[in-house]
Amino acid sequence: MAKQPHLLVEPGELPPTALLPGDPARVDRIAAQCEDVEAVAANREYRVVTATTDGVPVTLCSTGIGAPSAAIAVEELAAVGVETFIRVGTTGALQAAIEIGDMVIATAAAKDEGTTRRYEAVSIPAVADFAVTGALYDAAMARGEDVHRGPIVTDDAFYNETDAYVDAWEAAGILAIEMEAAAIFTLARRKGLQAGAICTVDGNLVRGTQKGADSDTELPPKAHDNIERAIGIALAAAAALG
Repeated sequence: MAKQPHLLVEPGELPPTALLPGDPARVDRIAAQCEDVEAVAANREYRVVTATTDGVPVTLCSTGIGAPSAAIAVEELAAVGVETFIRVGTTGALQAAIEIGDMVIATAAAKDEGTTRRYEAVSIPAVADFAVTGALYDAAMARGEDVHRGPIVTDDAFYNETDAYVDAWEAAGILAIEMEAAAIFTLARRKGLQAGAICTVDGNLVRGTQKGADSDTELPPKAHDNIERAIGIALAAAAALG
């Protein structure tokens, strides 16, 4: 099999468990908590690195922003043998009680994006794998971390999340909103693979705050700092699953 056209990776190059941040720079933040770090490829929004955590080899691969680029990453990683996907990202809260810096483990993702509709009906759920979700929760509990668990929503339109949408999501009990998980969960399920997600809250849409609001940086300080905690949980879960 030739190299994958976007990730530029081949079969046999990558460990079967992958952590998927959106931001390419976050690959370095994850790698900083690992050993035996080795760069594999970099192209467009995709950076691919291999490393070990607690002696278990892992793949680190950025997906960029949104479901289309995340789907490409999952398709190409799966094609070269990756079997487990853990999204490590940021998310906006949709419940008033969820604070900036809190962590959310997604049990499922509402498919309010366009990519998964090219694969299947909207009525088919995008559900996180039970084993991955359990490993994330167990890792959080072992570290004494409080986390929220429940459904989130994946949306395409960062700048068009209207009050009506936010009110509907809040009323439905959706915990948070982000832009990739539904595609990752859907493709993993369709391929007989497993996926989960842990995200750090960087704003609260119910309270009217988004990341970058009233700040010179993308993330508020508490969210930026607490991403390290989410990374640690994800790596511990990857080691347990590996």
